[in-house]
Amino acid sequence: MKGVNDKITLTPDAVRASVVYQKEAGATMTVLELLPEPEWLKKQMLVQAALNIILCEEDWLRYHSFDPNWGQNISLAKIDNGAGDHLFILFASEGTLLKGFDHESELSPYANDEEEIAPGIYEAVPSALSHLLEDDALEREDVTFCIWREKSDTAWKKGNAEVSEHVDGSGFLIGAIFQTAEDYVEFAEGYFEQQLPFEVVSKIYQGNPITDEMIRTLNPERNVEETLKELAELGF
Repeated sequence: MKGVNDKITLTPDAVRASVVYQKEAGATMTVLELLPEPEWLKKQMLVQAALNIILCEEDWLRYHSFDPNWGQNISLAKIDNGAGDHLFILFASEGTLLKGFDHESELSPYANDEEEIAPGIYEAVPSALSHLLEDDALEREDVTFCIWREKSDTAWKKGNAEVSEHVDGSGFLIGAIFQTAEDYVEFAEGYFEQQLPFEVVSKIYQGNPITDEMIRTLNPERNVEETLKELAELGF
C-alpha cells in the first residue's frame, strides 16, 4: 500500500515547523493561528481517519472520518464526538472550509426561540466556498462557527460573530484535530480506553505505509483484510 504522502513526508520536524502545539501555546494562540496549512490539515485528517478505521470497526462510532470522493474534486473530513457536536472540513479546488457545531454553545440555533443561525457566522464566507455547504448531509443550519481559506489566501478567516472561541465551540472542536502522534495517543487512551504504542502511531503520522503487523499491534481483534480494504478506499 501507499502511504498517506507520496510527495510530502509528515516527519516530526516538519510538523513542528508548520504548527504551534496547542499544549505549548496555551491561551496565547487563537484558533486561526493554531490551524495548520490546508495541505497539512488534510493529511492530518487522513491519518486520524486511518487510525479510527483500525481502532473502531463500526464506522458510525468513529470520532474522525474522511471521504476522499465526497464530491467532484471535493474531500470531506468529519469529527463527530457522539455527543451532538461535530466539525465538517471540506477540501476543494477553491479552498478549504470548516463548519463547526457545539450543541451547548449559546450561538446554537436551538438556543434561541427563532432557531436562527447567529448573525455573522456565514455572511463573510466567499461565494466560491459557501456553495460547498449546500448538501443537506452537511447540516448547514447546525452551526456555531465557520472558518475558511480560499486558495489565494495566506491566512485562515472566521465568521465575525462577536464571541470568543470558547463560546462558539471552535476552541474545543479544533482541539480535536490532533496534530501530533503524542496528542493522538493521549486522546485514544481516554476515548478508546486503550494505550496505543507510540512508535506505531508515530510511523503512521509520518506517512509510512500501514502494514498487517501495525494493524494487529494497534487492534488485535480487527479483521486485517477488511481494514486494508477500507484504508485503500481512503487512499492509503
